[in-house]
Amino acid sequence: MELDPLLLSRIQFAFVVSFHAIFPVFTIGLAAWIALLEALNYRKPDPVLEKLSQFWIKIFAVVFGMGVVSGIVMAFQFGTNWSQFSFAASNFLGPVLSYEVVTAFFLEATFLGVLLFGRSRVPPGLHLLAACMVAIGTFISSFWILSTNSWFHTPAGVELIDGHFQVTSWLQAIFNPSLPYRFAHMALASFITGGLVVAAVSAWYLVRDRNPRSSRIALKMTVVMLAIATPLQMFVGDLHGLNTFEHQPMKVAAMEGHWETQRGAPLILFAIPDADAEENHFEVAIPKLGSLILTHSLDGEVQGLKSVPAEDRPPVGPVFWSFRVMVGLGVFFILLSWVSAVQLFRGRLFDSRRLLRVISWVSPLPFIAVLAGWFVTEIGRQPWIVHGLMRVEDAVTPSLSGGMALTTLIGYISVYAVVFGAGLYYLRQVILAGPDPIEQAHDFDSARPKRPLSANPLNFNGETPAAEG
Repeated sequence: MELDPLLLSRIQFAFVVSFHAIFPVFTIGLAAWIALLEALNYRKPDPVLEKLSQFWIKIFAVVFGMGVVSGIVMAFQFGTNWSQFSFAASNFLGPVLSYEVVTAFFLEATFLGVLLFGRSRVPPGLHLLAACMVAIGTFISSFWILSTNSWFHTPAGVELIDGHFQVTSWLQAIFNPSLPYRFAHMALASFITGGLVVAAVSAWYLVRDRNPRSSRIALKMTVVMLAIATPLQMFVGDLHGLNTFEHQPMKVAAMEGHWETQRGAPLILFAIPDADAEENHFEVAIPKLGSLILTHSLDGEVQGLKSVPAEDRPPVGPVFWSFRVMVGLGVFFILLSWVSAVQLFRGRLFDSRRLLRVISWVSPLPFIAVLAGWFVTEIGRQPWIVHGLMRVEDAVTPSLSGGMALTTLIGYISVYAVVFGAGLYYLRQVILAGPDPIEQAHDFDSARPKRPLSANPLNFNGETPAAEG
């Protein structure tokens, strides 16, 4: 059987990018959470807040490291598997990705060491500054990465001349039409992901009657934040959808499952899209609501997939279902956060054992929602790597063979399974151990660790070094 290097390269890039995406979206929210804890503790020193911050800094260090490793691998693939695209877009990609390193990565790397190991070695104000700089650095990094990725979807400020993208306006290229909506959408997703994980861990402790003081503080703060952020995310998501409808109508047609261009298009709640027959099976829809949402008019025209040739359409099934997974989870997050907020203001949240159990189970769901949204965005861009200007099949490395692509794909999967499996196991041990007791005065900083993982006092058996025999 002949191996298709294009298909395998797409699978490989999808695997690596999907794996990488879950780490930045978590660390952005977690860094902001840590900075908030440090600010509150600086304003009014509290050992509970300090121990809570120390606990989440341990988790941040491990997740940040896994994000850096997976990000480096992702960048390599531009040269190994997508050299045609890298060559064509180098005038834009090279400077923008360099800006990300210079303005964000160096900032994070400089202050991360102070945040991890400097609590007892620098003034409290400097430690707070380090936490804030790391949090700001994560946002700056996400800005440049999203600017680059958004340019794939809504290219601006460039001209394609002799197979090369020549930049005609850096402002237009960097601040391309979809960047504001995608940046806001991802920032809120980061807050929601970080907040739900913190809430889930805190609720898990409360269900087991562990760390009651720190867990109550963390759960209260995150519930209030989530009650605001989750409905705001739906509003921003709607604005993002309208922007996509303007610039990438075929992506929206795949998201909504519309085959025919029509006025008064329905909102399809459920269907089984059939790309071969160009129709939906078992369709359940609300008349005219699709046009109302997309055009703000009951009789607004919505373009269908059949308005373009089949080779110019994105894969409908994955986009259609991923969109519904993302929206469904978003609605669930709103309901859960609002129910929790009501119970909090009624003074019953910490005694609602059933609700606490539900909250303790939700930690995987925001990552599933992020991946579903990523699938909608990236699969919906097909068959273009730069929308309307360069197709995916024209971007792959010409000399790449199917065997080479399959070998590297298997290699990535194997290495990721070992390295990141160990990282996830280590995170589990940290969470099982929980924050240090308030009365426990361990000074792990005195050992002056030289590795990020050594900022955590636990070994891989979940024990402190002093307990090892």
